[in-house]
Amino acid sequence: MNFRTQLIVLGALLVLCAAPFFLPPYYVILLLPAIASSVILLGFNLLFGYTGLLSFGHALYIALGAYTVAILTSRLGIKSMELNILASIGVSLLISIPIGILCVRYVRIFFGMLTLAFGMLFHSILFKFYDLSGGDSGIKVVRPNLLGQDLSELDKTAFLIGPFFYYSLVVMLIFGYLMWRIVRSPLGLHLQAIRDNPRKAEYLGVKVHQFRLISFVISAVYGAVGGALLIVPVGLADPELAYWTQSGNIVFMTILGGFNNFFGPIIGAFVFIGLKDQLVTLTPYWRFALGVVLVLLVILLPNGIMGIFSKKKMPQREIES
Repeated sequence: MNFRTQLIVLGALLVLCAAPFFLPPYYVILLLPAIASSVILLGFNLLFGYTGLLSFGHALYIALGAYTVAILTSRLGIKSMELNILASIGVSLLISIPIGILCVRYVRIFFGMLTLAFGMLFHSILFKFYDLSGGDSGIKVVRPNLLGQDLSELDKTAFLIGPFFYYSLVVMLIFGYLMWRIVRSPLGLHLQAIRDNPRKAEYLGVKVHQFRLISFVISAVYGAVGGALLIVPVGLADPELAYWTQSGNIVFMTILGGFNNFFGPIIGAFVFIGLKDQLVTLTPYWRFALGVVLVLLVILLPNGIMGIFSKKKMPQREIES
């Protein structure tokens, strides 16, 4: 990371930290799903941008994190957010490893369709197993404790724009730093080699399936952690979290920001949330408008928003999707 990039990142963090002091509460709360989505997209981009595997069922892991928090807080009385996040990580590992073992044996559209199938299967389970998931009514999320502090004396808005906002921001920074180290480690270099030329990587001794599985599992863990953060402001975990449109939003945000840049998906998350909010208030056909934006983006900015500021371009043949 060069000095200019460091200044930009530092400036963006300072603006985010100061947001509760100069933005109306509505817009501060609107930042929360963008922060949670940033965690999700950091993991998703490890799988897509760095490994070259496009998943259409990533919402499964968002729902796993969300439902884990909902069940622990409302049914088991475990309100510690730290324990909820750890439990979300554990559940995502338990589910993603067997799914990943099967999925990473395939590439291109076959990988995408398999992940989509597992995602929709989980969506159906959430509807059918009422005793576990609450069916279409979902499960209420009880306000969690942060760092052992019971903040029940605060009203919901004060809790979200104050302690929970900064808590989410710190979690994003921690997982962002971990991902930064991952993509610049030997593991990250192996994943990029697999993305660029899996046959050559395998010829050189890289265990392609194993590294793809590692990428898949890490991506799932990030999805679950993001889901755990995402569900607290909403207050209700419902099956729509696992629906394929949620996975489509993840892909949209990644392409919007630029998947060949580490910070691209994060930018895409904030822009997407803000754009969606404005379009919903302007027209009932906001989904059509988002589709138009995606078409224009692919045609005019194939490298996403971050492609405007970067001369580096990723040939399309490098992504096995």
